Amino acid sequence: MNPNQTTAHHALAGTSTLLYKEVLRFWKVSFQTVGAPVLTAVLYLLIFGHVLQDHVKVYDRIGYTSFLIPGLVMMSVLQNAFANSSSSLIQSKITGNLVFLLVSPLSHWAWYLAYVGGSVVRGVVVGLGVLLITIWFAPMGLAAPLWSLVFALLGAALMGSLGLIAGLWAEKFDQMAAFQNFLVMPMTMLAGVFYSVHSLPAFWQAASHLNPFFYMIDGFRHGFFGISDVSPWTSLAVVATSLVVVAGITLQLLKSGYKLRH
Repeated sequence: MNPNQTTAHHALAGTSTLLYKEVLRFWKVSFQTVGAPVLTAVLYLLIFGHVLQDHVKVYDRIGYTSFLIPGLVMMSVLQNAFANSSSSLIQSKITGNLVFLLVSPLSHWAWYLAYVGGSVVRGVVVGLGVLLITIWFAPMGLAAPLWSLVFALLGAALMGSLGLIAGLWAEKFDQMAAFQNFLVMPMTMLAGVFYSVHSLPAFWQAASHLNPFFYMIDGFRHGFFGISDVSPWTSLAVVATSLVVVAGITLQLLKSGYKLRH
């Protein structure tokens, strides 16, 4: 084995080990990290579905509860992907065990792939849990499942990257909570999870189209019904571009050691 192969092998081994640690971290407390978000989504479905089922018509042939389920699934994917990388990094910074990663020979790429990979795994696991439970409440189909899979993976990777930025920036849990409560939560809730943006006044429709979270949820929903508020190709372009931009910022921050070596 030549030196280049040896280096690549060590880098792969380090990345996979850190990824395993990230997956194990949330899986060891799965009742909290997986079970609680699934229960929250089911409560949303029971409350909103029961109250609005006979009063809100989104598309001609799709009931409101059926429309709501993909939105809740994707909302769970996004929020939990963000929570995984952000909470892991801030906990490591506060408890002081981040030093063990800093003295390792892992590159910024290895950090990124491991943390974001763990976020994608958690987001997809929670999303599947929500789907398996809620699918019994309304008739569902998969018109284009590949679209749903693509948007779930891209959305989870985007939110995992954003979680890393938040974890790097925050120095205490209060700052992390502010990032989530004043940025992630509002943008998710205003992205069409509970409604079609076509039901909004013209001004708010235009505002919704400036929200990248809207394209993630709308594209994911297209995979179930084959119907969406905008073209899935437009949504794919917006989400992919957003991921490239956020990933680039995250990698640059990791490479510079932003707030990691204090």
